[in-house]
Amino acid sequence: MRICVFLSAADLDARYTGPARDFGELIGKGGHTLVWGGSDTGLMKVVADGVHEAGGRLLGVSVEFLANKVRPGADEMVIASDLAERKRLLLEKADAVVIMVGGTGTLDEATEILELKKHGRTDKPVVLLNTAGFYDGLEQQFRRMEAEGFLPRPLVELMHFAAEPADALAYLEANRPVD
Repeated sequence: MRICVFLSAADLDARYTGPARDFGELIGKGGHTLVWGGSDTGLMKVVADGVHEAGGRLLGVSVEFLANKVRPGADEMVIASDLAERKRLLLEKADAVVIMVGGTGTLDEATEILELKKHGRTDKPVVLLNTAGFYDGLEQQFRRMEAEGFLPRPLVELMHFAAEPADALAYLEANRPVD
């Protein structure tokens, strides 16, 4: 399975890097491919290291203005012309999506896949990996959106909330898209 991971390229502390490495190792041990922003910095590097060291494949999709930060030695690296094309390519090349800790870019990518799911434009499984409670507030907001009628589909049809990397991968494997 090709698993797209949206996450930060920032250097973060162990409460985020440990679970990111663990998730990367699970992807690699499971024989899966990581589809990610292609960066060799911060949390992006940590998860890619975990995948690579556990024998998984790396498929990066970077963007021209960040091409100087791409990971050398990835199995495949695509350079998009802009962020919109990058996001489109990441989603096209993936069978499933995991939203990990990140900033505004990660939120932009997350809302894109959720809008596509909301409108029935994709059926790819989506997991929000809530490492160290990072997304507690966002999960609460999504649940409020659902309760107050802002979502046309049940939240459970849009995404799965996972607290641990193993739960995230187990959900993806149980809900893997049919080829």
